[in-house]
Amino acid sequence: MPQLSSSRLPRAAALALALAAALAAPAAVLAAPAAAARPAAAVGIAYEEFTLPNGLRVIVHTDRKAPIVAVNVWYHVGSKNEQPGRTGFAHLFEHLMFQGSENHRDEFFGPFELVGATDQNGTTNVDRTNYFQNVPTTALDMALWMESDRMGHLLGAIDQKTLDEQRGVVQNEKRQGENQPYGRRISGKLYEALYPADHPYSWSTIGSMADLDAASLEDVKTWFRSWYGPNNAVLVLAGDIDAATAKQKALRYFGDIPATATLKDMATRIPQRERDTEETIGDRVPQARVYRAWPVAQFGAADGTDLGLFAQVLGGSAASRLDERLVHRDRIADSASVSINDAEISGTLVVVANVKQGVDPAKVRAAIDEEIARLIAQGPSAEELDRAKTASRAEFVRGIERIGGFGGKSDVLARCAVFLGKPDCYRDELADLDKASIASVQAAGRKWLGKGSHTIVVVPGDKPASALPETARAAPAAAPAALPAPDPRFKTVKSEVDRSLGVPKTASFPALKFPQRQTATLSNGMQVVLIERHDTPVVQLQMEFPGGFSADLGRKIGTASFAMAMLDEGAGDYGALQLSARKESLGAELSSGASLDGASVALSALSDKLEPSLDLFADTVRRPRFEEGEIARVRAQWLAGIKQEKARPQTAALRVLPPLLYGAGHAYAIPFTGTGTEASIGSIQRDDLVAFHRDWLQPQRARAIVVGDTTLKQIVPLLEQRFGDWKGAADAPALPALAAVARPKAPRVFLVDQPGAIQSNLYVGELIAPTGDKSTVDFDFANGVLGGEFSSRLNMNLREDKHWAYGSYSGSGNALGQRPWIAQAAVQSDKTVESLAELKREIEAFSSGSKPISEAEVAKVRAANTLSLPGAYETGDALLGQVGADLRYGRPADYILQYKARNEAMTPALAQAAAKTLDPAALTWVVVGDLSKIEQPVRALGLGEVKVIDSDGKPVR
Repeated sequence: MPQLSSSRLPRAAALALALAAALAAPAAVLAAPAAAARPAAAVGIAYEEFTLPNGLRVIVHTDRKAPIVAVNVWYHVGSKNEQPGRTGFAHLFEHLMFQGSENHRDEFFGPFELVGATDQNGTTNVDRTNYFQNVPTTALDMALWMESDRMGHLLGAIDQKTLDEQRGVVQNEKRQGENQPYGRRISGKLYEALYPADHPYSWSTIGSMADLDAASLEDVKTWFRSWYGPNNAVLVLAGDIDAATAKQKALRYFGDIPATATLKDMATRIPQRERDTEETIGDRVPQARVYRAWPVAQFGAADGTDLGLFAQVLGGSAASRLDERLVHRDRIADSASVSINDAEISGTLVVVANVKQGVDPAKVRAAIDEEIARLIAQGPSAEELDRAKTASRAEFVRGIERIGGFGGKSDVLARCAVFLGKPDCYRDELADLDKASIASVQAAGRKWLGKGSHTIVVVPGDKPASALPETARAAPAAAPAALPAPDPRFKTVKSEVDRSLGVPKTASFPALKFPQRQTATLSNGMQVVLIERHDTPVVQLQMEFPGGFSADLGRKIGTASFAMAMLDEGAGDYGALQLSARKESLGAELSSGASLDGASVALSALSDKLEPSLDLFADTVRRPRFEEGEIARVRAQWLAGIKQEKARPQTAALRVLPPLLYGAGHAYAIPFTGTGTEASIGSIQRDDLVAFHRDWLQPQRARAIVVGDTTLKQIVPLLEQRFGDWKGAADAPALPALAAVARPKAPRVFLVDQPGAIQSNLYVGELIAPTGDKSTVDFDFANGVLGGEFSSRLNMNLREDKHWAYGSYSGSGNALGQRPWIAQAAVQSDKTVESLAELKREIEAFSSGSKPISEAEVAKVRAANTLSLPGAYETGDALLGQVGADLRYGRPADYILQYKARNEAMTPALAQAAAKTLDPAALTWVVVGDLSKIEQPVRALGLGEVKVIDSDGKPVR
């Protein structure tokens, strides 16, 4: 089953805390004639390539905008290369290859944390396994040493203990995916039905529990020896590097690694199914869902781009055919989408629709079929096709702003090289995009979306889908698989690298140079802040206002989020569908929303379409329509969404924990998802939304942050034309008072029942000082020791040592009032009590200093927080986020330099003093799991007074 799995969870900053920030005031004025829109820039990724004697293909792209290099290694080995009975090996090895190597007997992440690496991870799918990270230019030798050591010197570091540990981590990753509504078992059923049992896409990338349990040490070592050689890999180096340097370093570190057998390319194998099939599956879900899927064209197929455009017109945007029919006109679904996984030997097109409560799923399924048939019979309109082309091209342009990570330039080059043998295959895709016609798109739909589909209708049931039995496959043979002979075409080159000396030390690092801000003020007092970036033809604009979730105090909970979400559901002369269509035709991205202390509207526009995109943006900000019919439609979607949040263990916890921490009557005592309650959203009327827009979207309180391909001379007059005459209300309300909340006098435990859950989700929280407090930097640094990094104490304990969880992290978001610090872990049910005890022990030892913070821990966090900064602002999004936060919290323009200096001055004593912020005697615990299995053991643990609550936080008994 084509799916991505990653070995590393994000840093704790990505904990699902829907905290954001208050957005404040104004600044000074400038005017100049508007600049003419420029023509669209040519899109390209210049590269050079060479192949080492051992078969390693190396591709180099130079991009000097930041002092970083993206190191991206793709092994052409995925789950399709496995055998029945030995499934999950590719993904298991992705994990094992992060466990250290023969010359670095420790976690792979360690040296990277010490140089401030970013965007680091590994993923596996049906066709390949990849590893990637961005490192400071001066740390490139370290990164290449590490990647080459695990390629050529891994197996001596893998023993039974390591295998058992990572097998446990993978099995908890599998449980975590299956413990969600509409989880992995359902998508697994979809692929099992579409692909025959001997097809390599018929089994899950993550493998079956039985196969993972059966995998022996010799099995997995044979798997690695067979295929993980340089001749089956591509190395892409993108960023602050040139081809000559890349060749010298690649030969030095990889040249002496011998080739393995060469994996033969598999022939295209798209199932020819003679009939449509269908099944109904019960799951513990709040609403029915319809999946319709077909085997379709593989990656690089002649008509693949046409099929992608067909999918975009059918259900790839908010202006698509399915959205128009199912969501807007018939209102029988809350959402509908179409996606294509264009894998190497077959693609899979999947239609998904969430059925509106009370509607027969058969009606939705019939409407999907009617729209597909109509699009095949008539083809897309010229306008639809033009919109789809523009949107597809714009998505590509935005992706290649980055050198690394998913969809970045190194990823594009690697994918093209591995699957099609030509790193610039994206040029063919863009050319196919330009020449696609109504007839060619229509023909692709007719060819691929005929007979042969499989439909799954998921309906609310008593048992979770995780209880579905896994498909039994042939057991592995008693003897290990045979080891194929190495490819004799490839030779090694002697290397002078002495690996016994260990990981190369990085002696110097690039200096931090934050780009200069330029400022202006519109005639109505609105502040404008600009950072110019001309490397990508995109302009990003974010307009920020005070008044987020906290402004709901005294109003219906969820008003802020709902009002902001309605801004782009029709504005100015455009109804909801027309606005979406116009946005797509411009290749623009337009969004609006609220956070804990603020509200914002954001635009990402192509440079050559900046002015019409700004027109649309101004309509959205100033002239939302708030039409009654659209309010009713979106209200129904939100009510369904709240039910979905309650069904997901993570969001269920984040709905109930904040009110428990802050107490009734506090502005933050609300679900941190921002979606309100079913009662409040059900009662929201148009007048509530109009009042929120009038009260809180005030130009004199707003600021516009602009990053990208423009100048102050160009952008200020354009903003003045659209916003200069906008006047705010004289009686705008004051920001809500954020009263300080005392911590509870004793620990408290709240249990939420999730019958049938195969994991327990553990959350523990406590309130700490606001973001603006002088203690913030120190505490966040100290938290890095406890739960802020992959190698922090919580994750090393519950994941790497005990392997009871896929990950465990802690952190705190930003807030004008007291911040909530939260630690979390999703653990296997039978280890719930033991995991709670470990979390408690780690927090107590951290806070009390009974396990003192060491110099090594401080050095690691200091490096992660400071050495990553020179390369952290590669993208416009990163710059927008930093400038916005600095302005929001009243920080000076050189705040990031002050932040760096404070981190550099950190000592174990200072970090330990900050750790005392946490009081283990005042913690609030929330556990979401199957109470029939865990309630009595949790009570017996004696963490604190135990209460059972429902998903609304109300007492059950």
